[in-house]
Amino acid sequence: MPITADLLAIMPFPDIDPIAFSIGPLAIHWYGLAYVAGILLGWAYARRLAANESLWPGNVSPISRTQLDDFIVWAALGVVLGGRLGYIFFYDLPAVLRSPVRALEIWNGGMSFHGGLTGTTIAMILFARRNAIPIWSLFDIVATVVPFGLFFGRIANFINGELWGRLTDVPWAVVFPTGGPFARHPSQLYEAGLEGIVLLLVLAALVYGMRALKSPGFITGVFVCGYALSRIFVEFFREPDAQLGYLLGTNWLTMGMVLSSPMILLGLWAMLRARRRAALQL
Repeated sequence: MPITADLLAIMPFPDIDPIAFSIGPLAIHWYGLAYVAGILLGWAYARRLAANESLWPGNVSPISRTQLDDFIVWAALGVVLGGRLGYIFFYDLPAVLRSPVRALEIWNGGMSFHGGLTGTTIAMILFARRNAIPIWSLFDIVATVVPFGLFFGRIANFINGELWGRLTDVPWAVVFPTGGPFARHPSQLYEAGLEGIVLLLVLAALVYGMRALKSPGFITGVFVCGYALSRIFVEFFREPDAQLGYLLGTNWLTMGMVLSSPMILLGLWAMLRARRRAALQL
C-alpha cells in the first residue's frame, strides 16, 4: 500500500531553491557549488598531506604542492567528463541514441560516480606518467580526499530533491517534491554520511594513526572497498533510476550494485598488494 504523506508524521522537505543565486541571466546552482566545494576542500587537504613528509615512504613526499595545483585541473576534467559519460553509458544510453542532444541535457539524469571515478583514474595515470610521480601514491592522495566531493554532491542531490529513496514509514522519511505524495527514505543523506563523513574519518585515521600512506596503494584499496560497500548498502534504500528499474527480481538488484560489486574485489586486491610490497621491503 502506498505510504502517503497524510498517513505519517514525517520530516518535512526543506524547500531550498536549487539555484543558490543569480548574476544577471546566469544562475548558479547548488549542484555546481557542491562540485566546486568538494574539489577545493579536497585540494586544500591534499596539499597538507603532500607537505607532511613524515606520512610518506622514506619520509619524502612523492608530489609537490605545485604539481597538486596543476593536477586539480586534470582532476576536474576527469570528474566532469567521466561522470557525464558514465551516466550516459550506464544509465541513459538508449535515450541518448534516440536523441543525441540529450547527452548535453544534464538536467536529464546528471553524473555517475563510477564514470567520474574512471575519468579521474585516467587523468591520474596520464598526469603521473607526465610528471614522474609514483602512480599508487597519487591514487592514495586522491582517494583520501574524494569523500569531500561525495559528501557535498549527495547534499546537493538532497537539496535538488533527486535520487530519493524507496517508500518507507520510518520517522525521518521525507516527501520529495519530485517523488509524488509518498514518504521516502532520504537516501542521499545516508550516502553523504557513509561515503562522505564515515569514509573520510576512516581514511584520516589510517593516514595519521597507522601511517598507511607509507604502503602505497593501501589507502586506495580501503577507499574503493569502503565506497563499494557503502553504495551497495544504500542501494537497498534508494529508488533505482526509472529508465532501468530493478535488474533482477522486483526489489533488490540495481545498476549501482552491479557497478559497485567488482570494486570490492579490486579494493581487496589493492590492499593485499600494498601489504605484500611493504613486507618485501622490510
